[in-house]
Amino acid sequence: MHPFSKGNRMEYISIGRIVNTHGIKGELKVESWSDFDEERYEKGNRVYIYHDGKYIPFTVSSFRFHKNHTLVTLSEIHDINEAEIYKNDEICIDSNDRGKLPEGEYYQDDLIGMKAVSEDGEELGTITDVEETFGTQNHLRIAGKTKDILVPYVPAFVKDVDEEEGIVTIHVMEGLL
Repeated sequence: MHPFSKGNRMEYISIGRIVNTHGIKGELKVESWSDFDEERYEKGNRVYIYHDGKYIPFTVSSFRFHKNHTLVTLSEIHDINEAEIYKNDEICIDSNDRGKLPEGEYYQDDLIGMKAVSEDGEELGTITDVEETFGTQNHLRIAGKTKDILVPYVPAFVKDVDEEEGIVTIHVMEGLL
């Protein structure tokens, strides 16, 4: 069976965008969207560049940090000319290559699509996004019946995440809705 065929379809997760090249040896300057660069870009790992509507596999040779960017060298890219064509493309991983998180921690995209309910069981809506707020906690955006609701993603508000049922239980305080 072809690896991209239905039934064995790979799902890709974007972990960054190639913003430029660095040097003449084909190193890629990546705007990282991952909290786990050391794991994602470990030597020998498989990554995929989404280019011209296709996910092209590459093998990581090395990575390092430089001026708020991640610099990645891929075995299949040997010089700046080969690297240039991937500028502005997304770099991805196979979702099966994500590591397991500790109990009580979740990948943001796992929460999207889950139902949000109050502690009393009242349906509040569906989680449509996890918005990052730099310097403070993230927020869950919930598409409610009449308007969007923003809930701080902290234990005081998020009481339970039931992955099997796809339900997030929210503590509703006065003024939240």
